[in-house]
Amino acid sequence: QLQASGGGLVQAGGSLRLSCVGSGFTFDDYAIGWFRQAPGKERERVSCIGAEGSRTYADSVKGRFTISGDFAKAMAYLQMNNLQPEDTAVYYCNARNIYTQIEFWGQGTLVTVSS
Repeated sequence: QLQASGGGLVQAGGSLRLSCVGSGFTFDDYAIGWFRQAPGKERERVSCIGAEGSRTYADSVKGRFTISGDFAKAMAYLQMNNLQPEDTAVYYCNARNIYTQIEFWGQGTLVTVSS
């Protein structure tokens, strides 16, 4: 199971740190991703981190968001700086087993950025 937390209401230019915690397994065989879904839009991938440390970011968040994780402790984070109203969305964490492709989703955490 995955649990995401850390969302909230912040003014434009502010910061939030999202957390994703796994229970019952470690992240060692998983790639961890953060996705978001804004009202009326499709879910999009924001960032992803592999157990070997590789990181990817959507162009819209490069330079503002940083993904990190402690895979042995089944924890991952998304540090979000300089938040903008267009970052408003429900954010989800995802764990995908790199061998079986089996995925787990956490419940969403709402991020609201006011202008």
